[in-house]
Amino acid sequence: QVQLVESGGGTVQAGGSLRLSCAASGRALTNYVLGWFRQSPGKERELLTAVTWSEGRTYYADSVKGRFSVSRDNAKNGINLQMNNLKPEDTAVYYCALKLRGTQDWKTWGQGTQVTVAS
Repeated sequence: QVQLVESGGGTVQAGGSLRLSCAASGRALTNYVLGWFRQSPGKERELLTAVTWSEGRTYYADSVKGRFSVSRDNAKNGINLQMNNLKPEDTAVYYCALKLRGTQDWKTWGQGTQVTVAS
C-alpha cells in the first residue's frame, strides 16, 4: 500500500518562498497522477496542481499559476512544490495526493503540512 509523506511547511513572510516535498513509498508511480491540494479553515479542499508521473504533464489552478511550480523528484519517488511570491491567502494545510491515471478518485493522501504566510 502506497504511503505519502509531506515535508517542508513552515512560516514565511508575504512575498517569500517555500518548497514542499512529497515522498511516496510502497509503489511504483508509473500509472499514477500526483497532486497538491490545500485547505484552510472554513474552505473546501482545493486542487492546486497535478503531474502525471510517466509523462510529466502538469495542471495548475488559476490561483497559483505563475507562482507555484510542481516537479517530479525521481530520487525521492515523489514530487516537489516550489511556492514563490507567497500571499497571506496561501495560508493553509497543504496535502499531497495520488490517483490512478484516468480516474477521478484521489485515493491516497499524505498527512498534510502547515504553511503560514505572515503579512
